[in-house]
Amino acid sequence: MPTQPVRKAVIPAAGRGTRFLPFTKAVPKELAPIVTTPAIELVVAEAAAAGVTDVLFVVSPGKGAIADYFGTDDDLAQALRAKDKQAELASIEAPTRLARTHFVDQLDPKGLGDAVAHAADFAAGEPVAVLLPDDVMDERDELLRPMLDVYAEYGGVVVGLLDVGPDEISSYGCVVPDDGADLKADVVPLADLVEKPAKQDAPSTLAIIGRYVLPPEIFAALESTAPGAGGEIQLTDAMLALRHSGVPVHGVVFRGRRYDTGNKLEYVKAVVQLAARHPDVGKEFRAWLREYEPDAD
Repeated sequence: MPTQPVRKAVIPAAGRGTRFLPFTKAVPKELAPIVTTPAIELVVAEAAAAGVTDVLFVVSPGKGAIADYFGTDDDLAQALRAKDKQAELASIEAPTRLARTHFVDQLDPKGLGDAVAHAADFAAGEPVAVLLPDDVMDERDELLRPMLDVYAEYGGVVVGLLDVGPDEISSYGCVVPDDGADLKADVVPLADLVEKPAKQDAPSTLAIIGRYVLPPEIFAALESTAPGAGGEIQLTDAMLALRHSGVPVHGVVFRGRRYDTGNKLEYVKAVVQLAARHPDVGKEFRAWLREYEPDAD
């Protein structure tokens, strides 16, 4: 039976962003700018480029600024038109045209699985892509589109993978490839998933990163998933339940450039890397970087 095309995406954005306090006391972490563009816009743009038409943001109270950002501002647009500021006008209109946006509140966040479960009505029996907003893929390197291609061929669950090496694997969910799977291939059939294994116990160095394609069956699996690590509903547990019931699970290995905006140091690195090729400031910024010498202190 042919699989349904994936036209809907879910972006969990209910976290408090405590790593970025005090900024996140007033502004959602997802709107922290990379030069002038929030990371979350880059994530939505990735989804739209892969054919997604509708995006559901799973948010918590106090994150209305995300809806404002992806909505229209007629007064600002009129002011920019009056001053013939066409570039600025295009920049505020761009996010509103990427996809149809929808919002649901996650009043009591209980993990990624719980966030995805809030999308059941939005999915309405269709498969969904899930994109974590802290993971930004370089626009020159595709991940979601190849994952959708794998879903179209095999169905089931498809996860994004990154080879993080043995020293980092304990910080991630890790995958167990099927017997005989070629770990150098771009698409790897998976037998099991292990949450944050110790370095010496890790079955591979392939880590699950923040991209998933999930079949409609995931919502029933989440309903019957008991709280796991940290008392939260773990998406990994629900995916495992599907795997054990015979649903295929595949991983797509990402070999491109990924920016982790979820912690302060990696966020700053992302800003520097993307600013270095920004069309407005990149040339001057690269020249300044070559001459910059940090204080000895």
